[in-house]
Amino acid sequence: MKQTQRKSMLNRSITWILKSKKSLGIAITITALISFSNSGHSVRKIANDYLPRELSLYLGDGKCIWQPPIYDVPENITFTKTLIAGFPSGDKRLTFVQMEALTGLSARDEWDFAFLGPTNQPFIKANYPHHEGIWGWGDRADQVIMIVRNIRRTMVEYHDILWDIGYAKTFEEAYERLDQLYAERPPRSDFYVWRDERVMDEIHWYGWFIDYYMEGGLMRDMFTHKITTPEHWYMLMQPTRYTKEEMAYDKIVGNDTYVSPSYDPHCENDVTAGCEPIQIISAERLVETDTGPAEGRKIAEVLVNRTGIKNWLIEEDAWECIWTELIVNKKGLKTFIDRDGFTEREYNFSEEMLSEMIDELNRLVVKYSGAKWTSRPTANRLVALLNEHLALIEDEYEEVAGGRRLLAEDDFLGPKTRKALYGGFIAKE
Repeated sequence: MKQTQRKSMLNRSITWILKSKKSLGIAITITALISFSNSGHSVRKIANDYLPRELSLYLGDGKCIWQPPIYDVPENITFTKTLIAGFPSGDKRLTFVQMEALTGLSARDEWDFAFLGPTNQPFIKANYPHHEGIWGWGDRADQVIMIVRNIRRTMVEYHDILWDIGYAKTFEEAYERLDQLYAERPPRSDFYVWRDERVMDEIHWYGWFIDYYMEGGLMRDMFTHKITTPEHWYMLMQPTRYTKEEMAYDKIVGNDTYVSPSYDPHCENDVTAGCEPIQIISAERLVETDTGPAEGRKIAEVLVNRTGIKNWLIEEDAWECIWTELIVNKKGLKTFIDRDGFTEREYNFSEEMLSEMIDELNRLVVKYSGAKWTSRPTANRLVALLNEHLALIEDEYEEVAGGRRLLAEDDFLGPKTRKALYGGFIAKE
C-alpha cells in the first residue's frame, strides 16, 4: 500500500479514536493500527493513554479483573503459537478473547499477517482453507485448535459478519468498517439474498473445512468428498474465479480416476505439530452458563506449559473468573453474543436447506464414528457436538415439514420448492 494511503487511513482512524467513547472501538482500531503504522510510535502512545498495559489481574481466591491484552507483543520472546481455525462465523473471536484474557497477550488475524506484515502474536485466527481465508502467517503456527459451531447458526453469523463490513471485497474496505462488527443483526431480506446465492454450497464447504483439519490437510473435493488432485483442490479454493460446473470433479479429475492422497504443503511444512487439531472447542458450550466454565478450561489447558505462554498464563483458580468477566460481564471485544435485533432462529431455512444440513452432518458423524477415529479424543468430541447439532436441526426440519414453523414468501425456499411455486425460475447455486 502506498505511503500516502497508509497515512490517510492512519489519520482517519486516530481521529475516530479520539472522538470515540467506546473502549471496544478503541481496542479494535489500536490493534490494527499498531501493526499498520510504519513506526507505530504515535499509535502506541494513544494505546498507552487509553488502554492499561497490564495482564488480567489475579486477586487471589479465584478472583480476577479483566484487562486488555498487550497489542505490541515483544519480538524477543519465543512462544508456542496456536492457530485458532474455524468456519467463518465469529466463534474464533469468542475463543481468542479467552486466550487474550488468560495470558494478557493479543491475537492476530490471518489477513493482518498477510497485509500488514509479521508480528509475534501467539494466537492466530484463521478461516483458511475457506475462500474467506488466507494462509498469511507463513510458518509461525505450532499447534491447531478447531472451533465448531452448529451449522445452521454458523450460516447466519457468517452472513452477518459480511453484512457488518459491507460485503467488503478488499482488506482496505473491511478495515474501514471494523467499528461496525457485532453491533446488530441485519435485515432478514439482506440475509435471504445472500443465502439464496451461497448457502447450498457453503453447507458443503462447512463439512469440507472440518475434514481438512481432522485429516491433517488432506486434499478433498467438497461436493463428492473424494480425494482430489492439487490442481483441482486449488481451483476449489477460488469459487469466485471458477463456476461450480467448471470445477466439477468428473470434469477435472474423472469419477473413475484413482487419485493418490495429497496434503496441503502448509500442513506438512508450516505447522510444527501439523494441521490436525489438538482440541475441539464448542462455540455453543462456551457461552452457556452451565457448560461455559468447563469449555473455557479446555481453552486454558491448550496453553498450559507451552513455551513462553506458561510465563504469562493467569493462575488456574482464576480461569473461571476470566470466563465470567468475558461472557457474563461482557468485558473486552464484542462478539456475536452482543448483537442487537433479531435472534438467529428468526432467520428461516426451508426443508431443502435443513435436509442438506442434516445430510452433511450425518456424513460427518458416520465418518468420525468409524473404527479409524474412535481412539482419538478429538474425533469423539467432534461426533458428540455434531450429534447435538443434528438433533436440533432435525427438530426444526420436522417443524417446517409439519407446518408448525411457517415460512414467509420471501424466505429462502430452495431450488426445488421455488420451482414448484414459481415455475421455471430456479435460484442460482
